Amino acid sequence: MFSKILMAYNGSREGKEALVQCGEIASFTKAETHLLAVAGMPTSMFLTEGFLPEELLEEEKKRAQEVLEEGVSQLKGRGFEVTGHLAVGEPVEEICRLATEIGASLIVVGHQPKGLAHWWRGSVGKTLLDHAPCSVFIAVTRS
Repeated sequence: MFSKILMAYNGSREGKEALVQCGEIASFTKAETHLLAVAGMPTSMFLTEGFLPEELLEEEKKRAQEVLEEGVSQLKGRGFEVTGHLAVGEPVEEICRLATEIGASLIVVGHQPKGLAHWWRGSVGKTLLDHAPCSVFIAVTRS
């Protein structure tokens, strides 16, 4: 079934719910589990200034590392073996890259429906459906 699971984690409420569901799937399938946090590049700053200041990138990497450590700690605290990964870039590209690299058979992400405006702009989960190299599980959190 699923031998390797890649969970994309951002520390949000939706991400925390997906983390629980990922743990349940991993427990059931006995899958090797990987957790990915992506330090995104602030697009608005890049577009406005034409470059990305190093301080902002370092701050975002530090934040993503803290989120990753929190998620890894939560999974390990529940008895799971998990490998953490930190990436810098656009989330969908980094998720797909790592999923291919490790041979993931399932990607898990969290999502909260936010109406038409959010759907129009797109979401990581929606975009992953078109680009993922494997199955995608979207853990939906309702308010």
